[in-house]
Amino acid sequence: MNKKIIVVTGGSRGIGAAAAQLAAMRGYSVCISYLHNRQAAEEIVAAIRNTGGNAIAVAADVAQEQDVIRLFETVDNFFGTIDALVNNAGILEHQMRVDEMDSARLNRIFATNVTGSFLCAREAVRRMSTRHGGKGGAIVNLSSIASRLGAPGEYVDYAASKGAIDTLTIGLAKEVAAEGIRVNAVRPGVIYTDIHVSGGEPGRVERVKDAVPMKRGGDALEVANAVLWLLSDDASYTTGSFIDVTGGR
Repeated sequence: MNKKIIVVTGGSRGIGAAAAQLAAMRGYSVCISYLHNRQAAEEIVAAIRNTGGNAIAVAADVAQEQDVIRLFETVDNFFGTIDALVNNAGILEHQMRVDEMDSARLNRIFATNVTGSFLCAREAVRRMSTRHGGKGGAIVNLSSIASRLGAPGEYVDYAASKGAIDTLTIGLAKEVAAEGIRVNAVRPGVIYTDIHVSGGEPGRVERVKDAVPMKRGGDALEVANAVLWLLSDDASYTTGSFIDVTGGR
């Protein structure tokens, strides 16, 4: 029996890396994309291969259409037609009020977080949809609790980009439901990953964890478990849905 094939964007760190490694443990052949950190990506690939799994890493900026096309064509050539996509690649920038933001920052955030997710979803649907001769599959988008809370004083732009991901999830799920593709999303809360460094506050989880009902930050593996459940046959009648991994927030 051939292994299922999965693409995890932004798979060199944090939630993406945890999802990639867990997918490999569940029997997937894994392709992770990364933007800059080749060493980290190769370490994830090596870890998967050392446990008997199949994995490759591809440098790709999901905000660039040609990079996305090349990413999926590489998977076609190396593994075959994908069965699953985890739209995980995303960025945030330094904490800032909306009245301090310039258009260049907004364009960067939306190009990666929104356009990138759309482009990757497009390429996945073109391969998985029965309308295009595919055999079906599943997509999980990484949203954020910020889409519900708004992230005032910090990342309203990031929160808005994740609100767009929520809408993409609902709309695409309905669009391709009859074509063998399920589309769902996971909304993490405050998770111990290094994305907080990009926001200028590496210790942010420690600062805000007392506002979480469970009084702690989450682990990337806790998010990855939700992602892999949504990809699995156990979630066969679940589409257009969200799992909040937020400690009760």
